[in-house]
Amino acid sequence: MKREGSYLKGIADGIPIGLGYLSVSFGFGIMAISVGLYWWQALIISMTTLTSAGQLAGIGVMTQPGQHLSMLISQLTINIRYSFMSISLSQKTDEKFKGIFRPLLGFFITDEIFAVAVNQKSVTRGYFIGLATMPWIGWSLGTLLGAVVGNILPEIVMNALCIMMYAMFVAVVVPPIKKERPLFAVVLFTALLSAGFYFLPYLRDISSGISISLCAVASAVAAALVFPRREDDQ
Repeated sequence: MKREGSYLKGIADGIPIGLGYLSVSFGFGIMAISVGLYWWQALIISMTTLTSAGQLAGIGVMTQPGQHLSMLISQLTINIRYSFMSISLSQKTDEKFKGIFRPLLGFFITDEIFAVAVNQKSVTRGYFIGLATMPWIGWSLGTLLGAVVGNILPEIVMNALCIMMYAMFVAVVVPPIKKERPLFAVVLFTALLSAGFYFLPYLRDISSGISISLCAVASAVAAALVFPRREDDQ
């Protein structure tokens, strides 16, 4: 019997997340190899970062030496949401969740881990560490497998498997789009902006990290202005 709030209960709740991360990070491992990283470099990135969108943007910037400011801006833009998630979740932690466990909460927080943890009445340190264990292992192991396989697969197969990460983001966005038309307009606007930074003169000279940040901020501002929501909206 797994006691509520225990490490074993966290492990059990984290298994589905870990299995999902295993398949998605497999694609990241392949992409990392395709841009010239070694398998151990890809593994270290996943073990110390744990952010799918951030890692995807990061390896794109890493292929352009000297883009440190671009890397900083893009990672802040992409990952700032985790700060707000951590602050929100910290309001539900018990009195023993302090000291080194606070930085650990910030390190391990992801969209899926937050979604599961925030639905608990109280988040104990044992439960949270258990909840984060399987996703971290799944993300790291999937990256390792993808990176190793990426060294032996033919190039045509590598190119096909590289779309796995993009497929994950499509799968995340499509269900909400079906329910909310404004979201579809925002996604379309963002895609057009991104295409402009890729194809148009002058804009395509901007680094990938900066262009990602500009697209994200511009889309968020446009959505807030065109589709505002009252505070009493659900």
